[in-house]
Amino acid sequence: MALSTRLASPLRPALAALRWAAPRQCRGLSTPPGPGHTLDLGGIFPPLATPFSPTQEVDYAQLEGNLRRYASIPFRGLVVMGSNGEYPYLAPHERLEVVSSVRRALPRDRLLLAGSGCESTQATIKLTVSMAEAGADVALVVTPCYYRGAMTSAALVQHYTEVADASPIPVVLYSVPANTGLDLPLEAVLTLAQHPNILGIKDSGGDITRMGLMVHKTRQEDFQVLAGSASFLLASYAVGASGGVCALANVLGAPLCQLDCLWREGRWREARDLQHRLIEPNVAVTRRFGIPGLKKAMEWFGYYGGPCRAPLAPLSPPQVEELRGTFSANGWL
Repeated sequence: MALSTRLASPLRPALAALRWAAPRQCRGLSTPPGPGHTLDLGGIFPPLATPFSPTQEVDYAQLEGNLRRYASIPFRGLVVMGSNGEYPYLAPHERLEVVSSVRRALPRDRLLLAGSGCESTQATIKLTVSMAEAGADVALVVTPCYYRGAMTSAALVQHYTEVADASPIPVVLYSVPANTGLDLPLEAVLTLAQHPNILGIKDSGGDITRMGLMVHKTRQEDFQVLAGSASFLLASYAVGASGGVCALANVLGAPLCQLDCLWREGRWREARDLQHRLIEPNVAVTRRFGIPGLKKAMEWFGYYGGPCRAPLAPLSPPQVEELRGTFSANGWL
């Protein structure tokens, strides 16, 4: 979907800055892709928060500013229109406009994963194709959940198979039971891992045994597992995960990339100590205070957080103080 000149122009100044982004410090230490891999998902991906103006319109100028600040952090890529992007509150054309804008500002050596999941298979296919046209490298497809009682393994396998068959870009499954109330069943994941256009899964459930089994049972497939939270990132790496899509990376992107680097270098003690300091802040900006907490914390670290779209409400003053205390107690403020 083409953007108007008004929407296209704000991010152009960010392009030059992003193209000079620092290379990944551990580039040579990345886990080598297996046979047939077309894309290596190893590394850290922030699921970008969508900036809104005081009138709750997408603020492309503030998006530009955040992208410019993220440019020096060695992320593997960005996730746009994930859960932290408030995608359920954006119209399809807005989701496409944000993806298209970020793509123009992002150098080609950084991947763009775009959330294209909808409730129906038909709508998901349509939006996935449009996301590819907007410049996404990978489609991140959340589980349909409104009729969760009918979402059996067979129904979900059929849904994702049809989406992957029709998608012009690789698909990454997305299981986020805290938001959907639905955990993509392990047997469904193992079946879908055999599809040539399904690249991996972002698993936000936090069940390390399940993640380890995914890695173990798909070791002959072209399939990669991404941890969906900074709280269990190192544990996920220990059982074979490739990388992480972590809300906290919007705030503490450099430390999370450092954790990724320490693990790849085998510096487990330092990685463990850093992981410990990230758990409480991550819980605070996810399970405890959610996106309003994430956006408030972003402001303390030089990013634009701004308001959420209603009905998400801002934090109360006591909640802000509790959030700040959590970051301070772990040495980040």
